[in-house]
Amino acid sequence: MKTLMIQGTTSDAGKSTLVAGLCRVLARRGAKVAPFKPQNMALNSAVTPDGGEIGRAQALQAIAAKQPLSTDFNPILLKPNSDTGAQVIVHGKALSNMEATSYHDYKKVAMRAVLDSYDRLGQQYQWCLVEGAGSPAEINLRENDIANMGFACEVDAPVIIIADIDKGGVFAHLVGTLALLSEQEQALVKGFVINRFRGDIGLLQGGLDWLEAYTNKPVLGVLPYLHDLALDAEDALNIDNRVNAAKLIVAVLVFPHISNHTDFDSLRLNPDVDLRYVRHTESIGEVDLIILPGSKNVPGDLAFMANERWPAEIRRHLRYGGKVLGICGGLQMLGHEVNDPDGVESPVASTEGLKLADFVTQLLPQKVLTQATGRCLLNDNEVVIEGYEIHCGRSHGRALRKPFLRFDNHPEGFQTDGFISEDNQLAGTYLHGLFDNPKACDEILRWASGGNWHGKSFDLAEHRETQLDRLADICEQYLDLETLFSQAASKEDKHE
Repeated sequence: MKTLMIQGTTSDAGKSTLVAGLCRVLARRGAKVAPFKPQNMALNSAVTPDGGEIGRAQALQAIAAKQPLSTDFNPILLKPNSDTGAQVIVHGKALSNMEATSYHDYKKVAMRAVLDSYDRLGQQYQWCLVEGAGSPAEINLRENDIANMGFACEVDAPVIIIADIDKGGVFAHLVGTLALLSEQEQALVKGFVINRFRGDIGLLQGGLDWLEAYTNKPVLGVLPYLHDLALDAEDALNIDNRVNAAKLIVAVLVFPHISNHTDFDSLRLNPDVDLRYVRHTESIGEVDLIILPGSKNVPGDLAFMANERWPAEIRRHLRYGGKVLGICGGLQMLGHEVNDPDGVESPVASTEGLKLADFVTQLLPQKVLTQATGRCLLNDNEVVIEGYEIHCGRSHGRALRKPFLRFDNHPEGFQTDGFISEDNQLAGTYLHGLFDNPKACDEILRWASGGNWHGKSFDLAEHRETQLDRLADICEQYLDLETLFSQAASKEDKHE
């Protein structure tokens, strides 16, 4: 298996995007390529066919590579649930919650899991494109590193470093990053890529020449700034809406621990929908639909909401006939209380909910992770709806007697999911990905508008494919791919 690793000078330098683009380039050339991120920290995740959990960026890269999702693509996933702690997911399954200091000591064990996944990929794929995390030059994180140069040195992987020129200081970023690496690590760096350049490339050439002479490393390409590139975000919330006139106004409440906000990408990109992310201290305003999204710490985010004016605004919105939808953690918030006796998400044993629907939720150590298909019951049309579940909660109560959807052969044996209020103004579901299917999205927006939705739903899958092909075209045009791919190392040895 040929291996090439992309590391960055900073977070959001373009690592995920470059790996996705290169995956699609190789896939179009007929190669069987696996994306790989040894360790990912993100609250946006995806469910694999066998019921595992991986970072959303690796799911996107797998789509780019035209390969089915696998937990080996992202063996270690960290999902922050506080400022100092995170849930640790190994090979797709939640292991435990750890504080940062405890996880630092655990890294030696985690490296074994990383290498096991890498070796399995080596038996199935021709190529492995590896994505680093953050920056390899974080001095405080270098000991027992598994995410960047620690992994690269372990498998002798060639490294390309990408930097975002739009942030400013690109030459300092690249030279400084290289300078903070050991001699062994510097030898693994085979070249640089500069990302998000706008302007006359001729004005940059002098700097590129200097960089190559100073570091004795080639610049393998300068990628242009792509103003309207829209792909699944790894973690950062993309608040750009890119729309003007809209037929429906939707507000998504931004909690401190919001998770899987990629649920709303198809709404954000739809010109007939005005999607508004409402942040701390902001008013919800006059909207058609309020969405309470997923949360990695429901008790903590409920406490956050108690100090906002949002609960009063939600009640006012309902009094005036508006609609409210809760998704996963947002569903749990709508009930009477959330109980967490095992400290799954919080040390608080019981937290009062918004009390808008008659049910309670208990958080359990065993997480439900599955892809699921059902029939949406919002408008009595039973439209097929597909999505995925990632939750620790089990909800019980009278409100759930009128479910949001009826499952078709759920892997866990569940018959129904969620609820619809008797007055048809309030609904909730554990299913993520609701809006990705155009027909299902139409059904939900028809409900949200009181039957007045006449817009056109957005086909996110088709859009994603177009964007990935466009990204691959950009890589073909602006990168020296033959030199870049020639740097990949073939590794046949196993890590016994």
